[in-house]
Amino acid sequence: MPNEEKQVGSPEIDQFLGDPTRDLDHWAWLWTGDHTFPVQSHRGLFGRALVLLKRLLRPFLRSVLADLWDRQRVFNLILLETAVNERHKRRHLDQRAEDFQSAIEAHAALLEQLDRRTAEAMTEVLRHNDALFSRVDQKLDRYRRESKDLWHRLGGLIAASGDGENTETIRRDSPQTQQEQTYLELERRWRGSEDEIAERVAAYLPYLADRGTVVDLGCGRGEALAVLTAEGLDAQGVDASAEMVAHCREKGLQAERGDIFDYLAALPEGQLGGLVSFHVIEHLPSDSLERLIRLAWRALKADGVLILETPSPLSVVMAARNFWIDPTHLRPVHPASLEVIYREAGFEPVHRLDLHPFADEERLPEISLETLPEEQRALADEVNRMRDILDDLLFGHRDFALVGVKPSV
Repeated sequence: MPNEEKQVGSPEIDQFLGDPTRDLDHWAWLWTGDHTFPVQSHRGLFGRALVLLKRLLRPFLRSVLADLWDRQRVFNLILLETAVNERHKRRHLDQRAEDFQSAIEAHAALLEQLDRRTAEAMTEVLRHNDALFSRVDQKLDRYRRESKDLWHRLGGLIAASGDGENTETIRRDSPQTQQEQTYLELERRWRGSEDEIAERVAAYLPYLADRGTVVDLGCGRGEALAVLTAEGLDAQGVDASAEMVAHCREKGLQAERGDIFDYLAALPEGQLGGLVSFHVIEHLPSDSLERLIRLAWRALKADGVLILETPSPLSVVMAARNFWIDPTHLRPVHPASLEVIYREAGFEPVHRLDLHPFADEERLPEISLETLPEEQRALADEVNRMRDILDDLLFGHRDFALVGVKPSV
């Protein structure tokens, strides 16, 4: 057969001589193209003659052995095709195996990530669960203490009922005990937790430092007493509720049961460094309020401080809605009228503290000027100004306090 033109990158006959190539594609090239092997040369004159003889005889032998040669060639091609197909299958299987291995590793990573997130989620759930059980335990402990206290009181009343002379006392004390218990629950729900109120009371510490003995009129659960005592002040409390006084004493605070007017009237003149009262004056009629402030001026020494905190009527929401949650409130106290009473009683200077503003999410929304076209911003700004006025009128601050100082002579 005539020699075919060698293509770039195609195999060569030399690759099949000596130690032949193992590349199946090369063997397929050899048998498909029916390429002829060269006649090997021999040394010497005899070798050259032998080569010449082989070249002369090759055409005749090929014509005689053509059928056998073609069969062998076809057989070889079939073997090659089978081997190539098997190789392709093996490569395909290897590729699939690699793909499966990658998929398995990816799924393993996802499962590991899922396990980690599940563990984190379970830890978070358990943490919240522990916090929830802790709160439940605290409430149960409080209810147990209250139930125990009521049980003891009931036992005392039952014991006293054995004597007919004490019937009137039982009839008088039972409603009062029930009212005190109800008011304690009312304060717990609507005035905030003891920690919250204690945080608010801390704002008054600068006014009371180094003043001497400070008395809390209507000390309630003792939040203010606890803060003042923790700051090293000589703090004492007085309250008409036996329940509240007992609550204070359980915490190691100085408190006594009594009427605040009787308490102040019995004090020597100029004895105290400070008097505070939180959310008491809204329970008093107007004439009693003036008497309270004048008794306070008498009980305070020179440079002594009187602090009265009450719900602010300057907030419509507070005055029209929140104020009346407590059924024992008589009327809101306006800061202007309270200031007049302070000054008439002799306090100077007097200034007001606006306290406990409503949270932003509870107030009227404000228009964001940045999101509006330029031509609408002026109008939106005017709306925001009106909003500020209305928002301050509706919400403003929940409470206010008036601080008055008894001047030195």
